[in-house]
Amino acid sequence: FNLPMVETSCTYCGQCVQVCPTAALTEVNQIQDVWTALSDPSKHVIVQTAPAVRVALGELFGMEAGTVVTGKMVAALRRMGFAAVFDTDFGADVTVMEEASELIDRINNNKTLPMLTSCCPAWVKFIEHQFPELLEVPSTCKSPHIMFGVIAKTYYAEKHGLNPEDIVVVSVMPCVAKKAEAKRPELTKDEHENVDIVVTTRELAKMIKEAGLKFESLPDEEFDSPLGKTSGASVLFGTSGGVIEAVIRTAHEWITGKELEKIEFDQLRGMGGLRRASVQIGDKEIKIGIASGLGNARELLEEIRDGKSQYTAIEIMACPSGCIAGGGQPYHHNNYDIVRKRQQAIYKEDGFKPVRKSHQNTEIQKLYQEFLGEPFSEKAHELLHTHYEARERI
Repeated sequence: FNLPMVETSCTYCGQCVQVCPTAALTEVNQIQDVWTALSDPSKHVIVQTAPAVRVALGELFGMEAGTVVTGKMVAALRRMGFAAVFDTDFGADVTVMEEASELIDRINNNKTLPMLTSCCPAWVKFIEHQFPELLEVPSTCKSPHIMFGVIAKTYYAEKHGLNPEDIVVVSVMPCVAKKAEAKRPELTKDEHENVDIVVTTRELAKMIKEAGLKFESLPDEEFDSPLGKTSGASVLFGTSGGVIEAVIRTAHEWITGKELEKIEFDQLRGMGGLRRASVQIGDKEIKIGIASGLGNARELLEEIRDGKSQYTAIEIMACPSGCIAGGGQPYHHNNYDIVRKRQQAIYKEDGFKPVRKSHQNTEIQKLYQEFLGEPFSEKAHELLHTHYEARERI
């Protein structure tokens, strides 16, 4: 509509970039920002990588779709000069702790239901523009990479005697909306951005090539501690249905006080753009809606607005099938066999993890014991939760 994009209702999801047939549309390139930070001896530059990146990055080096390249990705980032290489999955585990607590609080205290997941910044911007009357519905939890940034510039900084102003947090994301999210003023702390630079999966591949690294020949290496130990549940954040499954694993055990007999919730899995399921937790039936793609999200939001929704919880992701097909991922040209293989790789990663529930991650337990207190505590709210703004619809 002949307006600067920042003044429009664009959600920055990047699906236009993903499907543009001429490559005329691209993300805002921040590669040079990363190299500049890495070359500054006064800065402590750390990096975090989202779960969907590890199951797609290999495609840009000639590997088959769905190849899990976590170890080689860590090795490449370490050789590029980062002071520490961490996993956004740690932030996802923290998100589960907070979001499961919030869901239980809403259920037990007759607060606003359904609760909508809030990990996807494109979908958050969508509801701010399109359904401003429903802003009490989404969870107040910040997204995993923003939570990680907060923890890096507080807990990590304290443990290592670092000035937060000297820490540069780089996020490697499957998403272009994360670039805009990192600049949102309500997600800053003490006037400092919690995440300083965001690059996409495609940008990371370019950087690895610029560094002259032979990716396929790199050894498999582990993430650094203490923000690198993660659960299988956190990996699930990379695919549609995964966030709510991760939350339900923890909420189920906290509500019932019993170990799950079966960890997987198959009824929450799939690739359909709009799915409905229910989970029995003790004597409670938890009705769940799952939408990927903003058209499908609109359908669920209209049900809520019109008072017709029967859901307890809803997961929404802006990109079809979730982050695995994000706007910053290798181009799949609408070949959903590629996307399906990425999803299968996500579930495979979860299955291989020795710990598969966020609340059983010992490093997460330590974070709460040493720093945050209880999940959903006053300090957790101050650092890990946010609010939303009604925006003009254009």
